[in-house]
Amino acid sequence: MSLVHSALRLIGTSSFAAVMALGAVGAKAQAPIRVGAFLAVTGPASFLGDPEEKTLKMLVDQTNAAGGVLGRKIELISYDSAGDAEKARTFTKRLIEQDKVDVLIGGSSTGETMAAVPLAEQAGVPFISLAGAVVIIEPVKKWVFKTPHTDRMACQKIFVDMKARGFTKAALISGSGGFDKSMRAECLKVAPTDGIQIVADETYGAADTDMTAQLTKIKGSGAQAVLNAGFGQGPAIVTRNYKQLGLSQPLYQSHGVASKEFIKLSGDAAEGVRLPAAALLVADILPANDPQKGVVTKYTQDYGARYKSDVSTFGGHAYDGFMIAINAMKAANSTDHAKVRDAIEATKGYVGTGGVVNMSPTDHMGLDLSAFRMLEVRNGTWTLVK
Repeated sequence: MSLVHSALRLIGTSSFAAVMALGAVGAKAQAPIRVGAFLAVTGPASFLGDPEEKTLKMLVDQTNAAGGVLGRKIELISYDSAGDAEKARTFTKRLIEQDKVDVLIGGSSTGETMAAVPLAEQAGVPFISLAGAVVIIEPVKKWVFKTPHTDRMACQKIFVDMKARGFTKAALISGSGGFDKSMRAECLKVAPTDGIQIVADETYGAADTDMTAQLTKIKGSGAQAVLNAGFGQGPAIVTRNYKQLGLSQPLYQSHGVASKEFIKLSGDAAEGVRLPAAALLVADILPANDPQKGVVTKYTQDYGARYKSDVSTFGGHAYDGFMIAINAMKAANSTDHAKVRDAIEATKGYVGTGGVVNMSPTDHMGLDLSAFRMLEVRNGTWTLVK
């Protein structure tokens, strides 16, 4: 006689069915919470995706070691989109339809993110992007959020600093990528409002290895300061060419190069370069009473101990995305997509690596200009501009 038949004789058919049903419910309750990610771990944007994936892996391990969330372990399902928008779309579709993830975190670049947005919106899956362009959250999309400061905010922070130094005429030089184009457009849009006249507007291609021609035009434009809207290898080339040509005007970069890798690639040409970035890059020199001090210091120490490398603001974007998602699940006491989405949108007072986040139905990022710190390279490292 089988074990099933024996059980039926002992407890009765209906009772046995109830036991089996309870067992199924228990098994389901213990199923892991699935966090889906698509990141540029390799390729030209790996300086973004590599620290992002490492951060997510570290946080998943830490969370599981502490007992998980809602009594369940976290499972990270991550794909390498290599910065390719089409791959990002394919992986997003797989994460939603096959992997059945509870939340999406990723899109190292704006192009990858925008390829995934329609899929997340159609499926009704909460999606937290790690990319910079303002188009990701404007206009507001029901299921889409982001953690990095926007390119528009970067323009405004830089222009405020220029005005404080007495500069009113600026030159733009930007790359051809999605972030570069978006930031250029935002800078052109807000410059008049911020009292800045754009006297030169130059661009370069993704494969360009020398920008002296564009910088030579800028040199004779009458610009009092120069802003490079871009990320990747381009800004380091611009910075080196800038010094080679002997340009004396202050050079600003975007938050898209906010990592020590930029300083390494630029060498001593980076000396004096300014850019807006998160407090994470200067965790060690923040005042003790800074509200972000504890968070950014612990993340810096944990990441360094595990990976034997420096943190970057890009990994910080992933840190904030993961924590916001997990906090939302706790607040909702559920992984139901709609409930988690509502809880993310209701995030208030979250102190992260990027700033203090206060989201709303009209703001799916939740950061204001105070979340940016103006940094300057001095003696090969970041310093806070007073």
